[in-house]
Amino acid sequence: MSGWSSDELMTVNAARALADVRTCFVGIGLPSTAANLARRTVNPGLVLLYESGTIGSKPTRLPLSIGDGELADTADAVVPVPEMFNYWLQAGRIDVGFLGAAQLDRHANINTTVVDRGPGRPQGRLPGAGGAPEIAASCGEVLVVVRHSPRSFVERLDFVTSVGHGSGPGDRRRLGLRGRGPTAVITDLGVLRPDPATAELVLAELHPGVSAEQARAATGWRLRTADAVGTTAAPTAAELRTLRALKAAGTTETTGRTETAETTGRTGTAETTGTTGEHV
Repeated sequence: MSGWSSDELMTVNAARALADVRTCFVGIGLPSTAANLARRTVNPGLVLLYESGTIGSKPTRLPLSIGDGELADTADAVVPVPEMFNYWLQAGRIDVGFLGAAQLDRHANINTTVVDRGPGRPQGRLPGAGGAPEIAASCGEVLVVVRHSPRSFVERLDFVTSVGHGSGPGDRRRLGLRGRGPTAVITDLGVLRPDPATAELVLAELHPGVSAEQARAATGWRLRTADAVGTTAAPTAAELRTLRALKAAGTTETTGRTETAETTGRTGTAETTGTTGEHV
């Protein structure tokens, strides 16, 4: 337990962000891993909801998709998808939405639909919106977990799937969006939070051993830093042990190769991830 990977550091810190949360609407992939870790560590009473209609799911392994039977088998209740969206989500009954992204811009707007692959190449198709636009619009707040790279943190999105803070302060209210929007973006380098005055993401915390220069180099815009950049706490042995056991339990053998919930989603391939839309 003396060392950890950057992904483990990211996931542990994402789980810690749910310590005081009551209800969380979870996207498949990195958000689901973090949310399920949170329920096993910092917040045993956390109620997990998935867009397939499951409320209070307690999966024993990482679900491969929102349609994974493990979510329904372990749920307190299963409701129709229209009820999940119309009654629970759009009515503002969910505290936190937990999403991933293929692309993210400086105002935490998200693209999970299509990416420009360059001249002479067809556009790269991603899983699409799923429930992410409504999650981003209606949850009390939104957390985003995504690996930090210039390919993901871009100056301009190729497509806007889910609105974060639009083009700045006041846009969410103008668009009639209920929730506060993204309050933190947790990456494998640190934590970004929106500036209260501009709604632009700024570097608020760095993970142990990471420099601000590394974060700036991995960002497609001129990344600003908070007046005082903090350092996140290193994972504990218990957190690492729990995370590794959770991921090991979610490993399955499919078509002669090993796949996990972080590398498979609706398409069933290792190229995209479920509702998070992150391309790897």
